[in-house]
Amino acid sequence: MSEAQKTAERQDGAPPAATGVDRFFRITERGSTYAREIRGGFATFFTMAYILVLNPLILGSAKDKFGDQLDPVQLTTATALVAAVMTIVMGVGGNLPLALAAGLGLNAVVAFQLAPLMSWDDAMGLIVLEGLLICVLVVTGLREAVMHAIPQQLKQAISVGIGLFIALIGFVDAGFVTRIPDAANTTVPVQLGSTGTLAGWPMLVFCVGVLLTIGLLARKVRGAILVSIVTMTVVALVINALADVETWGLTTPEWPDKIVDTPDFGLLGQFSLFGAFGQVGVVTVVLLVFTLILSDFFDTMGTVVGVSAEAGLLDEDGKVPGLGRVLLIDGAAAVAGGAASASSATSYIESAAGVGEGARTGFANLVTGGLFALALFFTPLLTIVPLQAAAPALVAVGFLMMTQVKHIEWDRYEIAIPAFLTIAVMPFTYSITNGIGAGFLAYVLIKTVLGRAKEVHWLLWGASALFLVYFAIDPIEQLLGV
Repeated sequence: MSEAQKTAERQDGAPPAATGVDRFFRITERGSTYAREIRGGFATFFTMAYILVLNPLILGSAKDKFGDQLDPVQLTTATALVAAVMTIVMGVGGNLPLALAAGLGLNAVVAFQLAPLMSWDDAMGLIVLEGLLICVLVVTGLREAVMHAIPQQLKQAISVGIGLFIALIGFVDAGFVTRIPDAANTTVPVQLGSTGTLAGWPMLVFCVGVLLTIGLLARKVRGAILVSIVTMTVVALVINALADVETWGLTTPEWPDKIVDTPDFGLLGQFSLFGAFGQVGVVTVVLLVFTLILSDFFDTMGTVVGVSAEAGLLDEDGKVPGLGRVLLIDGAAAVAGGAASASSATSYIESAAGVGEGARTGFANLVTGGLFALALFFTPLLTIVPLQAAAPALVAVGFLMMTQVKHIEWDRYEIAIPAFLTIAVMPFTYSITNGIGAGFLAYVLIKTVLGRAKEVHWLLWGASALFLVYFAIDPIEQLLGV
């Protein structure tokens, strides 16, 4: 190799030779570099760092049956700790660029559905129990078997649906799209901005961020997503210092009074595994745990498939490498989240932002997990990134995941209709689980009416039956009197 070639390789960020770390994570084998993995790790962290603010806000704002509330500072520490540990474990054990943290949606179930019926310890105990049961499903091979039973094009539809979903998350988090209050008496459920128009400095930051991100992507600039996040954060800091901004939402871009804060681990281990049975009865507990498992099960399934597909890691049969280990770690994350009183931790679709930056291995998780570990002490500093600066990354990644729609055979209604419902229901109901359920039920129904029910894997029949219960849970509860 000539000196010029060596120089070019170093400039490209490629490792000079396969080291032990490279071989362990298969960095070169998967066509990645240390630079890409590091950029991807940073990008993933900054697109999901909002959970350090949002999880304490959701859990800390609720009261349990006895009127007790969880301490926000302790919740922040627990959230960061679980995210750090389980993201690193996923990186080392699963070797996927798939970060984990307290699951949005699941934490709302804990705060507003479980806690009012029991103590916080009992509610977190149910989360631990749910995680343990998911681990049992993984060990028995049932969870992995369900994922392998899904037709390849339906998996691709799941990825596309998730792409639209996270793009919508980006628009909503930035305030570009808002829900119109019912009092407006309008048939349009959402609107542009808060008043039907785009207004305010924060919105300008988001819009410029989107334009900057897509411009950098179109130019194929390395680190496009991360460059955009950092640049727009600096812009937001300047704007906030010079302009009179009424609100930035959850995170205000301003230099904190103190950079370092002491973590408080007071919530660790505060759970009661079987206390809920005495509070609400066996039937109610079974239904609650069933709901938690179903949401966690299929949210993770969609996320793992979507991120792996975007990273180009699925094999020729559309299977995720090392899926058993990945699912077991995800189940263990639910246990860890409950045990730390941070709610169920799960895989984050925002990991796709890191994939968009070139991450292809678990090495990126070491970076993301390390930043969450730093957040234990530097939370005031690391949470200055406003959603308006981070959300453009979600919009860009949504586009990247949307491109897989070209692989779906739209002239075959037996796959096209389930694919369409999967893609549409996810963003429209703000739920990955709902989209997967709609797609499964439509697929089974169409195969049946076409007289080809035998082509449907028995596990899909079972999963569809569970989704039927999931969607009909309210009348079922009324029939059972719970």
